[in-house]
Amino acid sequence: MRTLCMLLTIITLAITWAETPATIAPVVSRVKDLARIQGVRENQLLGYGLVLGLNGTGDTAQTQFTTQALENVLQRMGVTLAPGKLKVKNVAAVMVTADIPAFAKSGDRLDVTVTSIGDATSLQGGVLLQTPLAGADGRVYAVAQGSLTLGGFSVESGGSARGSGHPTVGRIPGGALVEAEIPTAFNTQRVLTFALKQPDFTTAARLAAAVNAKYSGTARARDAATIDVTLPAAYQEKRVEFIAALGELTVAPDTVARVVINERTGTVVVGGTVTVLPVALAQGNLTISINAALLVSQPEALSGGDTVALPTADIEAKEPRVSFAQLKGGTVEELVRILNAMKVSAREIIAILQALKQAGALQAELVIL
Repeated sequence: MRTLCMLLTIITLAITWAETPATIAPVVSRVKDLARIQGVRENQLLGYGLVLGLNGTGDTAQTQFTTQALENVLQRMGVTLAPGKLKVKNVAAVMVTADIPAFAKSGDRLDVTVTSIGDATSLQGGVLLQTPLAGADGRVYAVAQGSLTLGGFSVESGGSARGSGHPTVGRIPGGALVEAEIPTAFNTQRVLTFALKQPDFTTAARLAAAVNAKYSGTARARDAATIDVTLPAAYQEKRVEFIAALGELTVAPDTVARVVINERTGTVVVGGTVTVLPVALAQGNLTISINAALLVSQPEALSGGDTVALPTADIEAKEPRVSFAQLKGGTVEELVRILNAMKVSAREIIAILQALKQAGALQAELVIL
């Protein structure tokens, strides 16, 4: 069965609002969930290392940087080998990554991710050799070492292979030790700068108003993403207490009306602030079924003819009746109710939303992933 055509008609009606949309209580969030303090953030660490102890699943001799790295490690330990004599089938070259949080202290533990960069087939059973982890400034802030845990496996025997997941990527929970702290100017700042995780002018203004309602004249919204808060004199020596109090303040965040569509998976997400102007819509499918068959033509006895197969086709067209559904206009609840009543599929919902946008009835930003 093949769908040849999908008829979608959107007719905009010049009608007035029949009902006033119901007032929805705003959802409030804490300041600590909406914004972060500039300068207080995680930093990424990166290192190059070797995983040892693999059961023949390491890099091959063609991966020269693995051999060179292993030779350098052995030379630092006083072992000298002739060039080209080292076998690396039990060793794999890897990149090691980690995130170091703000205010991490020397001796704290970090989780690390280990990824093969050569032609190793699996890191299962391997142990990461001591690997320095450096930041973007080139300084070493942590050192990683330990046994890997994998989210997959790979097994080969007798010419057969079986695997699951990604056996060339592993993790070491708590596998890195922090050796140096990342410097911060947090304790010297007189003005704290909050950065919104989702920039919005309305949210920034509301956050500044919420802070000023409790600490008069201390907050100013600089732009859609930045709010400056001056440290009150009473909190000069209580900076942590002041930030903790600000983090518990509640603000009603505002968002842009947006509809997000992923056509590859058929996923549709409609924001709660989306509104629809009064419209009427109809949706229908024209379906044509073509069933192929062979008709055998048998000649009469002793006629000298040949038996032939003649292709035939049974064509059936179905076009269901289409009725209009009227949207009186309002919030997303009205749109969802109508779509549910029409019993349309996810693909048809995507087509309807796109047509509503073209008709000017969907008052929202349409994002196609």
